[in-house]
Amino acid sequence: MPSSDALAGLMKWLGRDPWREAFADVVEQHIGRAIAPAGIAGLEELGELVGAHWVTTLWGCAFEDFLTREVEGAGNIVDDYLKRRGWKETAMNKAYMAALRSSAMSLHEVSDIQPGQSFLARDLLRGGEPVRVSERTATRTIKPWDRLALRIVTVRDQTIIGGGLLPFDHELAEKVIGAFAGMNRRVSEAGPALFVELGLDPDDPEINRLIAAATSEAELLQLAAPLFSTLFLADLLDRTLNPKLPPMLNSEGEALEFIALVYRLQDGVTPKQVRAALDRAPELDRASPTFWNWLAPKGATPRKRAPKQGQAISYLSTMDDGSIVLGTLELKARILELQVNSAGRAARGRAMVEALLDGLVGMPLMERHTVEQALAERRGSSATRKPSGLTAEEERQVIHRSLDDHYRRQLDEPLPALGNRSPRDAARSQQGREKLVAWLKLLENHSAKIDPDDPMGSYDLSWLWHELKVAHLRK
Repeated sequence: MPSSDALAGLMKWLGRDPWREAFADVVEQHIGRAIAPAGIAGLEELGELVGAHWVTTLWGCAFEDFLTREVEGAGNIVDDYLKRRGWKETAMNKAYMAALRSSAMSLHEVSDIQPGQSFLARDLLRGGEPVRVSERTATRTIKPWDRLALRIVTVRDQTIIGGGLLPFDHELAEKVIGAFAGMNRRVSEAGPALFVELGLDPDDPEINRLIAAATSEAELLQLAAPLFSTLFLADLLDRTLNPKLPPMLNSEGEALEFIALVYRLQDGVTPKQVRAALDRAPELDRASPTFWNWLAPKGATPRKRAPKQGQAISYLSTMDDGSIVLGTLELKARILELQVNSAGRAARGRAMVEALLDGLVGMPLMERHTVEQALAERRGSSATRKPSGLTAEEERQVIHRSLDDHYRRQLDEPLPALGNRSPRDAARSQQGREKLVAWLKLLENHSAKIDPDDPMGSYDLSWLWHELKVAHLRK
């Protein structure tokens, strides 16, 4: 392995002419295009916003990109440095510099992580089989199916990564994959449209230089290194300056909002009378003497999400037989409470309750919480959550059994991520299996990011791959 200061001499060489000015231009390409629209003055202000760590990482991405470039009238900095100062470097360090000089940034998917040792990396842009990468530090923080923009190089028969590593979330990674699909054909046929999809200005002289210079997939990747930094930083700044949750919808395509309608029983009315009235309603399924599930009509299916909702997340609650739960009713002494998850269901639920209980209950009080408010309350109360009375192992078993039941039901339920097909149905076709594998990887990736001491984080999802007969695609 190269030493931790393997590139220290090269970094000092940057201070010489003509490299200093040329490198400043490359830093501008990697970072300046993203910070200028946000009105950020420079790297110091950027560090205050997103953290010095990300500024250092992005600088490293620009530096490694610069090592691959030719500067007009001066050549390449690696060639120049090794010619003049190579005698001061170890053979390993010189091999590392030479490997970076011909490297290209790409987007990779991570799997089979061996902490402190290695991981598998599959190139999502160029394809091919995953390669085993030797790495100590990063393997302690990356998670299965993470998507990382990085450089992979071979130094004396050992495959390692460069220092510039940028994590891309699923949505941003899909944007890059879609834009780079069929790079050679699209550069020749679509030209600047490829870069428009990436949110970059096709009139930018540097972008036009990339298009004109690229004659192969490898060359385009090598030349397009600033795009990875720019996209990553623009997304990071957007999430930092404009934090927001993705749209969340219920099964009817309505915006998710948690609403409670609280009815007080009229004077002289007994809980027994209310129970009898609710038990007669065909749309209510009694779970206990004081609790009812409000169900959608038999055969109802989730509505397809409208295209304008973009990357909305759908929330669906069902009974064991697949019936969709629209809300719940609970009788508490002289109070009846209707819980629903949208304003539309609140209106329909109110009409249903007041028709069933005409004269038995008064006008309701309404409590409503947005998803953001509910999450904030949950975070605020988590530290003072009452103990369950179970041991940690008992609690883990209970939660894991619940997750088993949840996912077994979900195997036969239509899911928006699978084009409103069930996982079992999707597994029957090649196109469906591709979406299914992406869904399973996303589930595992999200689970891996939960605290391993949390029962949710210790749940093993690998059985789903075997159940759906796609375990051979788990790579």
